[in-house]
Amino acid sequence: MNILNTETRYGLVAILLHWVMALLIFSTFLLGLYMLTLDYMDPWYTKGPLLHKGVGLLIFSLLIVRTLWTFFNKSPEFVSMPDWERLAAWLTHKTFYVLLFCVTISGYMISTADGRGVEFLNLFDVPALIEPYEMQEEVAGRLHFILAVSTIAFVGLHVAATLKHHFIEKDATLLRMLGRG
Repeated sequence: MNILNTETRYGLVAILLHWVMALLIFSTFLLGLYMLTLDYMDPWYTKGPLLHKGVGLLIFSLLIVRTLWTFFNKSPEFVSMPDWERLAAWLTHKTFYVLLFCVTISGYMISTADGRGVEFLNLFDVPALIEPYEMQEEVAGRLHFILAVSTIAFVGLHVAATLKHHFIEKDATLLRMLGRG
């Protein structure tokens, strides 16, 4: 398998970035929902947010790498599909990037609302880069939740379209992201 993308296939880097980020995004979303159910005495009341924030920063870092990767390494051409479907796929992918940047930035805004930095997986702190403002945590928290749910909704749309292509259209859309096709 090639490291770089070709005209017909995704390369190893694009495939790994896609699946690692998918796993991190989905698991972090589930952890976020779980954290909403915790009471003060639960040990995960403090462990959960630390893990959630650390993985959120990791997702943000991988998102930057993935964005740069797409600028310097052209994606394979879409398989044969109608123009409207090609446009829908392009818009969905771009919306993913915007949503992921916004959800991670809003998470950062929640975490830095008290002026302190964010701990990155017990390795180092990412400093608070802006001066906190009144109600930052509440506003960013509401936005973070809405953006996270919207992201997962787009994941559902993305998965449904992929399964449609695989089982109904019987094309190589899914296979290409699995390194085949």
